Amino acid sequence: MKVIIDFNNDIEREEYEKFVSGHENGSFTQSLKWADVKEGWGHEAVAVKDGNGNIKGTALILIKKLPFIGRTFFYCPRGPVYTFGDTETLKELLDAIRDLAAEYRACQFKCDPFISENDEASIAEMKVAGFAYKNISEDRLIQSKYNYKLNFNGRTKDEVFAGFHKKWRYNIRVAERHGVKCRVYGREALDDFCELVRETGERDGFCVRDKSYFEAFLDNLGDNAKLYMTYCDGTPLSGAVYVKYGKVASYVYGASTVHMRKVMPNYLMQWTMISDSIDAGCDVYDFQGIPHYYDENHSNYGVYRFKSGFGGEVAGYAGEFKMIYDRKASHLVETAICLRKLFLKAAALFSLDSRKEINEKPLTFPQKLV
Repeated sequence: MKVIIDFNNDIEREEYEKFVSGHENGSFTQSLKWADVKEGWGHEAVAVKDGNGNIKGTALILIKKLPFIGRTFFYCPRGPVYTFGDTETLKELLDAIRDLAAEYRACQFKCDPFISENDEASIAEMKVAGFAYKNISEDRLIQSKYNYKLNFNGRTKDEVFAGFHKKWRYNIRVAERHGVKCRVYGREALDDFCELVRETGERDGFCVRDKSYFEAFLDNLGDNAKLYMTYCDGTPLSGAVYVKYGKVASYVYGASTVHMRKVMPNYLMQWTMISDSIDAGCDVYDFQGIPHYYDENHSNYGVYRFKSGFGGEVAGYAGEFKMIYDRKASHLVETAICLRKLFLKAAALFSLDSRKEINEKPLTFPQKLV
């Protein structure tokens, strides 16, 4: 049985969230709360139930109106959520999404479920279901192709800490000895966090989110989201936006200053979030993206180097699957996405170059946080 979720029905919402948060292939980006974070996007959600009325598959669809052509674009971030290999449920979900696509005049449906890059059976299953798939460059993907994950495997905090690289353990203790404090803050610390985000973006050459986005993020995800900040003698040194959804904790956004880098605030911040995740009963701490982790000469390699010291492992995903409903309009969508990425990259580089001219000296690149 296929159901279109009523976002205003508390019982349906609770049932949906219970399924997604408890499923091994679930993600906070498939939570109904995520739809409210994504300003400028419409949304629908579908669920498929078995004969006993229990949900066996879901999909949150973000809907973007395309100007001038009277079409829309469907995107299902880290979904659909179902047990890979259950072709019946996948077909029912896609039938429901196809009906919505006709209603909204969608030209394309794109999704990127947590299918492993080595899971040939699940990739083949998606192709048979009608998806187009190519193993394209990670720079062209919406979500990260590679994440770094720390599985707790029932270990205590002391055991997890012992699994860190010895230099990482030392740096955490350095921060503690220098009086660096890390804890959860509310909106009162958002200005400090956004200033760190601005500095990080200028320093590392990427476009950043503004304060209103982080306000919407924290407000709509509610108890699932937290803002961590580190301070030393009242000076903000680093911050992170963290999400706990089901048994998975995720380090979603992070920023830091070059000021007082030697007191190692980023190491203490990660350990604090990891420690709190264990206390909260999580099974996994997801550091999120590690772009180009396999290339030591890439400018983003430092992201992987930092995260890898915490003793986790690389998780590689298959990438994006596309269901084409209108080939010409879909081609325009892909072109627009590529142009947008080029624009953002150019804007970030322009900002970085402008700052270099003002300072009349090259910038220093600290340990990156994603």
